[in-house]
Formats: sequence, C-alpha cells, structure tokens
Amino acid sequence: MLSKKYKEMLTKKSVIRELSEFATARGAEIGYENVFDYSLGNPSIPVPQEFTDCVIKLLKEENPVKLHGYSPSLGIPEVKEKIATSLNRRFGMEYKGSHIFMTSGAAGAIAHAVRTVTEPGDEVLTFAPYFPEYIPYINHSGAVLKTVPPQVEDFQINFAEFEKMISDKVMAVLINTPNNPSGITYSEETLKKLAEILEKKSAEYGHIIYLISDEPYREIIFDGIQCPYPAKYYKYTLTCYSFSKSLSLPGERIGYVAVHPECPEAETMVVMMGQISRGIGHNCPASLFQLAVAEKADLTADLSVYETNMNLLYDAFMELGFTCVRPNGTFYIFPKALEDDSVAFCKKALKYDLILVPADSFGCPGYFRMAYCIDTEKVKRSIVALKKFVETEYPNR
Repeated sequence: MLSKKYKEMLTKKSVIRELSEFATARGAEIGYENVFDYSLGNPSIPVPQEFTDCVIKLLKEENPVKLHGYSPSLGIPEVKEKIATSLNRRFGMEYKGSHIFMTSGAAGAIAHAVRTVTEPGDEVLTFAPYFPEYIPYINHSGAVLKTVPPQVEDFQINFAEFEKMISDKVMAVLINTPNNPSGITYSEETLKKLAEILEKKSAEYGHIIYLISDEPYREIIFDGIQCPYPAKYYKYTLTCYSFSKSLSLPGERIGYVAVHPECPEAETMVVMMGQISRGIGHNCPASLFQLAVAEKADLTADLSVYETNMNLLYDAFMELGFTCVRPNGTFYIFPKALEDDSVAFCKKALKYDLILVPADSFGCPGYFRMAYCIDTEKVKRSIVALKKFVETEYPNR
C-alpha cells in the first residue's frame, strides 16, 4: 500500500512550483524570454569566479579521497571551525566548531533544528507571511506549526497576536529574516522585544522556548542597512543558514545550523543532530563543497542586481497605485493585489504572461509575491506588461 500522507500531498502541490511549470510550458510556446516568470526564488546571478577558482584548486591539489569521500556525520571539523570563526568575526559571537552542524541547505538545517528541540505534538509558532514549505518542514517532524497573523503595515512581528498564541505547548518560534516573501528585515527593536517575550515566557512555563532563525537571505540587504543577527539578542537561538543565495549555489545544497554557545548542552545538541540525520537522510553534505564554502565563507556573489530590480518594480507599483511595503532585502516584493481575491488577480495576470504568486499559501491572502531574481532587461520589459495588465483589467482602480 502506498503512503496515504504523501499520496494526499499530490493534491496539494506547491503553488510556486505549479506556476513555475506553467511558465516553462508557456515559454516553450512563445519563447521563455517573453514570459515574465516571477514564480521561483532561484538565484539568477553567477557564482563568483573566485569561488569557482577555489573549487578548481581543490580538485587539482586536494586528496581525491578527502574531496569525494563521506564527510564526518557532524561535518568536516576544519570547515566547522572556519565557519565559526567567520560568524564570530562578523557578528561578535563566540562559536566554536563544535557548535556548527553542516547540512543540506537551509531546509536541512531547519529539519535538524526543529527535531532537536521538539517532541511530537509540541507547537512551533511562525509569523505570517511565511515560506509555505514551513508547513511540511515542521508538521512532518511531528511538531505542529501554528501561524501568527501578519502585521501588514510594515510586516514586522504582530506582537499582540503573538502573545495571545504563545502557550506552554510552544517549544520553538521560527522566524525568517530577511523575510520570504515580504522582503522585510526584522529591526533591532523587533528582535529585542521578541527576545524579551521569549525570556519571560520561558521562565513562566519552566522550559526554554527556542528561537529557530532561518537566514538564507542574510547577505541580500538594500540601502546600506545592517541586518541584525537574531542570536545576538536571544541566547537560545539555533541559526539556520544556506550558501544558496549569498554565493548563488542552490544546487550544491550546503548550509549549517549554528547553536548559540550559551544554549544548555549546546555541543550535545549538535551531536544529537548527527543522530537525527540517521532518521531523515539529510546526512553528510558533499565534502568538496563543504571545503569550498569554508574557504570563502565571507565571499558573496555580486548581489547588487537584486536591489536594482527591486527599485524598478517598487517604483512601478507606486506609480500604478499599489499598496506595497518597500523591501529592504531578499529578492522578493510583496504588493497588495488590486482586488481582495489575489488568486483571481494572479490568474488575470497570466493573460499578459506575468507569472505572479498569490499569497494565500504564505498566510497573507490578498497579496502576491514576485521573485525578481531575473535579468534586469526582462524586469524592464515586464513593467510594460504590468502597466497594460493594470490599465486593462482595473481601469477604475
């Protein structure tokens, strides 16, 4: 007999993936260059040449058995040390290599983090808007994901609703900053207030409420702002990271969990993650790419194109009368649709070959997401289509 749970998931496919598949099929008909595909958050800029050179050097000079063999289950020790050193230098932390667990991207990091600090039936809170895949990430661990409603004025945390929902069943809070889909970075004020509430509630309930901080967009920041590091404000933080966006390496699936050094049994938590890997199969990420990212832990691709694209789109939305909180990071923009039904809005946009993602599955009905990790030239042409779409479908806006 086939698994009922996973067979039922076939009827609830990712809206993002379905739209991406539609865009590919449409591209086969009219040329993909004529499809304005804003569905999938797939980095569009090349990996830095310096990183490629590093990989080539390793392939030429390093022991092939070391490069291509299984890595230790907790990650390659020298890799973990270099990542800890980078985090300490950049954020004023005191990690050791023993606080780092290497994973298959940020998804693998969250999979390990949530299983480390929850038991089946425990609750995890997250804040809308949120990445829809958090639902299977958390619920398939045996924990239960619950969503705090959004604060749409600025997409910071809705603390009034958060305090209503937090209870002694909550063992972890999952945040994503900079945020997919809103493009908003949580402010220092927001993170301090969150830490204050978590400290108070942990003491009240007699158990630690852990913070799981999902940070794959940490380096994609606009307007010269600084992205606050959540673990600086709350000592019970598990930081989940991926090099997919910073280095444009999504296919290599390399990330890590960094356990705050002040967590009780912090090093034991990392060892536990090695055991968790035995059950979920997210074990031993590629040795070659562990070694390469460790050598270039502070390097990023040229991320400036994302800010260029954001400014073009944001200005267009303002000109057309949309409501939109200006992103200060990521490669997403999150406007309010011109009608209450964002699914209907995005369906109408398809007639203009605009592939937009309705935000119902992000916990924020009435909005839509655009992943603008595409060529700037294509962004400019899409704005022409966007204006035609709005003027034709919503003439009385």
